[in-house]
Amino acid sequence: MDRIEWHDLPAPTRAAVERHTGPVEQAETAPHGVMSRLACTIRTRAGRAFVKGTAHDDPQAWVYRHEAQVTGNAPRAPRVLWEIDAGGWVLYGYEYVEGRYPDLTPGSDDLAPLVRTLIVVSKTPWPETLHKKPLHTRWAEFLPKDIPTGLQGRGLAHTDMSPHNMLLSDAGELVLLDWALACPAPAWADTALTIPRLISAGHKPEYAETIARQVPAYFEAEPATVTTFARTVYIAWENWERTRPMPHRAALTAAAQAWATHREKGRQTEAHILSP
Repeated sequence: MDRIEWHDLPAPTRAAVERHTGPVEQAETAPHGVMSRLACTIRTRAGRAFVKGTAHDDPQAWVYRHEAQVTGNAPRAPRVLWEIDAGGWVLYGYEYVEGRYPDLTPGSDDLAPLVRTLIVVSKTPWPETLHKKPLHTRWAEFLPKDIPTGLQGRGLAHTDMSPHNMLLSDAGELVLLDWALACPAPAWADTALTIPRLISAGHKPEYAETIARQVPAYFEAEPATVTTFARTVYIAWENWERTRPMPHRAALTAAAQAWATHREKGRQTEAHILSP
């Protein structure tokens, strides 16, 4: 999506924002992400804030409202500061988090705060006042017809575990950004979705699993259900790589395939050992 710059917004829109923030002295467009029509950091005398949004008549405007509502209920997420609807634009202001993207490569010290955040998120239920298709419905075309009960959870899941959606704060806490794709899912879903990211960052599948098992919800998940999930992730990502190609998708699809293959080999080995 083509980004609009702060200074190109209608004057009434900028004025509505400045009623919350004070005069904007500087604005810097975000370098990552493809969803938001506007995504920028603004500086004022009071400090910084992150602003994102879109035109009022954009068919996807509801996504921004949903994201703000989810973010307000999510742990390890920036605070929602304000909402404005003015000059034909709907914008949301978020707390600015000082930090950096985490290093997910083997041996990184950033893996420990990642695990801590995954544990906290895994304990958070979906806010039932918010209506959103659960993950097993979103992925219905890629799942077997008989969907395992374990895939029908009602935990709060971020579902887009890109390192560019994470910031390691100066206090050593890993914060999750961009909750637009959040939905109800198994408590261990975000941990599972992190595994291909770890593999893509250089981890062997078995070691990525070792990291994931530090999250109790993932450790306790039914293995066959997790294997079905892994296969579903690969099928979905391979489909999107073909039908909606983007530069980063090939590497992630390969990582998802490696994870699914690892889990399926493990299941076959277990079955062989248990067979008479």
